[in-house]
Amino acid sequence: MKFVFLGSGSAFTVGADNFHSNMLLISDRGKSFLIDCGSDIRFSLLLAGFSHTDISDIYISHLHTDHAGGLEFIGLNTKFDPTCDRPNLYLSKDLAGDLWERTLSGGMRSVEGDILDLESYFKVHKIDRNSYFEWEGIQFNLVKVTHVNNGYFIIPSYGLFFEVEGVKVFLTTDARLTLEDNATFYEQADLIFHDCETSPFPSGVHAHYHELLALPAEIKRKMWLYHYQPGALPDAEKDGFQGFVKRGQTFDFSNSFLPSKEKV
Repeated sequence: MKFVFLGSGSAFTVGADNFHSNMLLISDRGKSFLIDCGSDIRFSLLLAGFSHTDISDIYISHLHTDHAGGLEFIGLNTKFDPTCDRPNLYLSKDLAGDLWERTLSGGMRSVEGDILDLESYFKVHKIDRNSYFEWEGIQFNLVKVTHVNNGYFIIPSYGLFFEVEGVKVFLTTDARLTLEDNATFYEQADLIFHDCETSPFPSGVHAHYHELLALPAEIKRKMWLYHYQPGALPDAEKDGFQGFVKRGQTFDFSNSFLPSKEKV
């Protein structure tokens, strides 16, 4: 099982050096599971040697365009490609309605001679609160995270906690650092892929490098950082992290790449 970062940048990443933080989990049988689907997915797939025909399963963490904006590209291409079946689409139950009505319907509702809906393009799997879904024998547990609070409510956003070949993985997607809510996942994980803002002007809606820097050494040594801004990066390895994920970086779960316990 391999985990490939099609991109590792923030929503405002530009150019071919990096793309949105979307990932592919590739099974030993060659099936590809896309985790988030940003608006530059057509470029990031191509440069990694993939296309829409390789995508049979998709997970959407939340509705920002760098995580869901590429679904129009995938949906329309697979809909009108006779070699493709409808991809499976996994997402929390509270996201499904807004994904169609507020994100996708404007460009996908009408086709020649018909009016369509989300099920016309995808086999939709709505995940209940505090629940999970399965793919290739792996159980993916949805982890509710805090991302954006608009003053009236916190927008729905969900990370993933799963185990592959004995390795427990916590993928935060877009999240603030809220140990008071999710400390258990940080402690139980063998490997953490963490949202990390590096801008000199913190937005307040992502975990910032300086916040993560203050974490205990035993947490940092398990942590790879992604979803960062373009430009110079801190020396994450010197600071006790595994490092910043690069576009195209692949993690092979069949080989041991877990951090040494001696690293601090």
